[in-house]
Amino acid sequence: MATLHSYPFCPHSRFARLILAETNLEPDLVEEKPWDRRIPLLEVNPAGTLPLLVDDNGLAVPGARGIADYLDDVKGDALKDRRLLPQGLAQRVEVRRLLDWFLGKFHEEVSDYLATEKIYKRFMPIELGGGPPDMSAIRAARANVRYHLKYIGFLISKRNWLAGDQMTYADLAAAAHLSVVDYLGDVPWEEDETAKHWYARVKSRPSFRALLADRVPGMAPADHYDNLDF
Repeated sequence: MATLHSYPFCPHSRFARLILAETNLEPDLVEEKPWDRRIPLLEVNPAGTLPLLVDDNGLAVPGARGIADYLDDVKGDALKDRRLLPQGLAQRVEVRRLLDWFLGKFHEEVSDYLATEKIYKRFMPIELGGGPPDMSAIRAARANVRYHLKYIGFLISKRNWLAGDQMTYADLAAAAHLSVVDYLGDVPWEEDETAKHWYARVKSRPSFRALLADRVPGMAPADHYDNLDF
């Protein structure tokens, strides 16, 4: 049985869980606190980053992008028209560009700030950086999410899905990161109905059910979080 080392509210981990579910793989989940850097995890992935997939043969696949590439290598052909990284060169380039955007830029400007300040620091020891949230970081993330939301709305106004006619890794990466921000009530959905309707389509998929069931201890989600129709 494959094993996924992840944390419920790590945005990259959520992306890995979505793409595994979409490719009909159900690994055992091992919860890792991102700030703990446990020795057993470091022995497999010295970077200590999440997520980490260990497949049935013991092959360790670190990182959200690494897991996406691995799944396309081992399952892509069999998925045919459900492939999450399309076969066409131009489409593959566009999916990878948007993966860089959401796993990199969006994470650095929005989801990492909010997950760290509003969730992780609640549980981290003081000596590891735990404590009250940095409100200036939260305000910056709340400002940044607005232009990312507009960009999603712009893309969807021109296409059926973010990268083109079919759902791809790009949609799942964007939705995974937004889902953490949405749990916290920090996505201004009223500012872009097109982006809102796209997100409703993605979160209505069966692969999203497990994510919508996750809860931060002592912190309820936004009222609309698990409402498929908002």
